[in-house]
Amino acid sequence: MKKEITEQEAFLQLAALCAQAEHCEQEMRDKMKRWELDETVQNRIIERLTKERYIDQERFTRAFVNDKIRYNKWGRRKVQQALWQKRIDQEVQQRVLDEIDDQEYLSVLRPLLKQKRKSIKAQSDYELNQKLVRFALSRGFTFDIIRQCLDVDDEMEYADETD
Repeated sequence: MKKEITEQEAFLQLAALCAQAEHCEQEMRDKMKRWELDETVQNRIIERLTKERYIDQERFTRAFVNDKIRYNKWGRRKVQQALWQKRIDQEVQQRVLDEIDDQEYLSVLRPLLKQKRKSIKAQSDYELNQKLVRFALSRGFTFDIIRQCLDVDDEMEYADETD
C-alpha cells in the first residue's frame, strides 16, 4: 500500500529538487502525476514554486541550452526539439537560442567534425563530407553551419599539404 503524499510534502520535495538543479514546470508536473496528485493541487504547487522562484522557465532554458551545446555538443535543432518536449514556451526558446554566439557554436562543431573525420572510412572526399554532414545533422546542427565548418576544414587540409 502506497502512502499518500500531502500537498505540503510534495511542495517541500519539489522545492528541494529545484534548489539542487534547474528544473522546468513539465518535469515537476510529471513527478506530481506519478505521485497521483490532483490537478488542482498540482497547479497550486506549480504556482507556489514559480512565485518563490524555484522554477523559472527562462532560467531553466538558459541553463539547459548552455549545457546541451557545451557539454553534449548538440546543435540548435536538437536543443529546440528537447525544449519542445519539455513544453517550454516558444518565445522563451527563441530568445535564449538567439543569444547563442555563432563563434561559440562553431567552436563546438569544428572539433566534433575533426574528431569524427578520423574515424570515418570513405572512398572519396565527397563520400567523407557526406558522412560528416549526416553526422552533424543528426546532432542537430543546421546545414549552413556544417558547410562553414567543412569549408574551413578543407582549406586547412589544403594548407597543410602545401606546407
